[in-house]
Amino acid sequence: MFKIILLLSAFFITNEISIGEISFNIVTKGTSDRRYIWLHGDEQTAKMALENHMRHNQGVAYFINNDRREVLVAGVMIDPNRIFSSVGAKKNMQKYNPQWPSKKKRAILYAMDQDRENFLNTIFPENGEVLIALHNNFKGYNVNQELAKSDTVSIKKDQNPRDFFLCTNRNDFEILSKSPYNVVLQESYPAKDDGSLSWAAVKWGVRYVNIETRLGWLSMQKRMLKYVNENLP
Repeated sequence: MFKIILLLSAFFITNEISIGEISFNIVTKGTSDRRYIWLHGDEQTAKMALENHMRHNQGVAYFINNDRREVLVAGVMIDPNRIFSSVGAKKNMQKYNPQWPSKKKRAILYAMDQDRENFLNTIFPENGEVLIALHNNFKGYNVNQELAKSDTVSIKKDQNPRDFFLCTNRNDFEILSKSPYNVVLQESYPAKDDGSLSWAAVKWGVRYVNIETRLGWLSMQKRMLKYVNENLP
């Protein structure tokens, strides 16, 4: 579902796209098909980094309309980075809402299933471009928790493990592994899809990079985003 809601300037046009009842503002600048996405409303450092980036660079950015980590859909709570497969969305709804009637959860899941392919077709870039996601962590999550799911890694001894790149394309990994930052490659589709955007990118054969940093470390996230944007083709 699309809706033109605001004309910001000659360079920025904001539209809206939804999957089920979860909506994102779309900000477009210039003609580049490079894509960016901010998924968790409580990760404000990531939002600020992306807003700053879009002031100075071309591309298409998607900002979730939410100020919390989880979103409420018809009163049912769900993590917006667990909605990109039917199996993952179903499991996540059950995790947060075990008390809700199955009929209600099935209705919400059906609505997401109806929208998902069109949503992914819209946010995924064409012609081999990359989708860059920005995330923050604040509860101890770090790159070491991704090692078992990764095909290969490049861990820097002098870098905090909570700051890292996660990518789905081997050529991107080879480039990012030469950076000062931690990076993991996850190019093999898992036996259990948790509904995250990275696994959807793998399934669809899309280049995807997540820039993960500690919440509040804006300068680090800006530097990492700058490195990705300037070094990936």
